[in-house]
Amino acid sequence: METTDVVILGAGAAGLMAAIEAGRRGRRVIVLDHARAPGEKIRISGGGRCNFTNRALTRQNAMARFLSANPRFALSALSRYTPDDFIARIDAAGIAWHEKHLGQLFCDGKATQVVDLLVHDLRTAGGELRLQTAVQSVTRRGSDFEVATSAGPILAQSVIVATGGKSIPKMGATGIGYQIARDFGLGLIETRPALVPLTFAEQDLARSSPLSGIALEARVTHGKIGFDEALLFTHRGLSGPAILQISSYWREGDTIAVDLMPGRDIAADLADQRASTGKQALHNSLARHMPDKLAQYVVADTGLTGRLADQPNTALAKIAERVHRWQVCPVGSEGYRTAEVTLGGVDTTDLDAKTMQARAVEGLYFIGEVVDVTGWLGGYNFQWAWASGWAAGQVA
Repeated sequence: METTDVVILGAGAAGLMAAIEAGRRGRRVIVLDHARAPGEKIRISGGGRCNFTNRALTRQNAMARFLSANPRFALSALSRYTPDDFIARIDAAGIAWHEKHLGQLFCDGKATQVVDLLVHDLRTAGGELRLQTAVQSVTRRGSDFEVATSAGPILAQSVIVATGGKSIPKMGATGIGYQIARDFGLGLIETRPALVPLTFAEQDLARSSPLSGIALEARVTHGKIGFDEALLFTHRGLSGPAILQISSYWREGDTIAVDLMPGRDIAADLADQRASTGKQALHNSLARHMPDKLAQYVVADTGLTGRLADQPNTALAKIAERVHRWQVCPVGSEGYRTAEVTLGGVDTTDLDAKTMQARAVEGLYFIGEVVDVTGWLGGYNFQWAWASGWAAGQVA
């Protein structure tokens, strides 16, 4: 039987990072992935330019920007391997990048530059990458692990599970990482799609479908959490960064609140317009501030009709309530098919926060998306992948 020091399951961001670090320590490393190419999520991320980290992430705000049953768990890895650490790798490789809003960093060129960097570093560190190799199971064999694969078994001292979650199944996402965790007695936090568009019920879609394609800056809130980013109407419901963000907090049956004109007072604006454009239809007056179809939708929702001049202040207040505090009750989400990440996963209670090792299983590690740590949109999940992979790679 083939033997090695470390087998890493998954050639994504976390797996490649762990492999590089373990290889640099002189460990014999084999990375397995059933895909045809490594780093597929890296390749498609950020519109093909890879939003590889977020420089706004700090130890002080990390607990608020990562969701987990234990929000403190991620702090150890994130504080020891920071956005600046990964930026230094990008800079050393000569990869040009730029910063967008809210600290999001993107490659100037193609995301494949990041994949190429990681694969190059892996090979330089002596690691071996084996693609189109499916992992079937992991079992104990004495003090080692036997990894059964489609190409035959491998005996390893350590196994790092970096298989990702269930998101984007067309790219080959499976639940094998969760199965391995169960097989070794680790707990699982219920998984669900996150960073995902939300959908409307059929009766709501019948009215909102003409709005498909309209985008605008909005504030979307759920309870005490809120996001000021773009919102997009779709033929299924709502999408855009603000909706993707709030989807991680939303649950079936919950209502979210949408402010379609944050920072404005539409009642005051319309009141000011009455003197000069009072003869306009109400929805035309509102359309001076938002897309015409959306203005028609909002006015129809209030049941108001007639000219702006005919509207008392109580009517304008009704418009403002609909514009600034639109209550939306999605019926569901688009699911794992379009979800960027998976919420939930391997219970962090069963993992060592410093090493990512299973507390009760020496030599078995879980990193990246398979763990119950999920970041905000905008490079946070990649930073968790780099940091958790780095942490495991120091010791596996």
